[in-house]
Amino acid sequence: MTSRNTYPTEFKLEAIALVNDQGYTYADAGRALSVNPNLISRWCKEHDTGKSVFQGHGRLTPDQQRIRDLEKQVRRLEMEKSILKKATVNSIDHCNT
Repeated sequence: MTSRNTYPTEFKLEAIALVNDQGYTYADAGRALSVNPNLISRWCKEHDTGKSVFQGHGRLTPDQQRIRDLEKQVRRLEMEKSILKKATVNSIDHCNT
């Protein structure tokens, strides 16, 4: 069983700099750093789109964590609204009989 390599942020940024600043191809940078060129390509694309790809180990940026918390809150509020709606309908039905 093979384990997955983890690379420090500085290493990833250096690989990106080889491609962006020094004109290396993904294959050339991969050979120079002993890294799969597809991995370097992915790092470059993620870096260019502004994603914080270098957090690693499931850690979220503060913005990502805030979005996750807000989505959780929205789900909870929608559930509470649904419960209150059902309770109101049942209460009105009970009063009409």
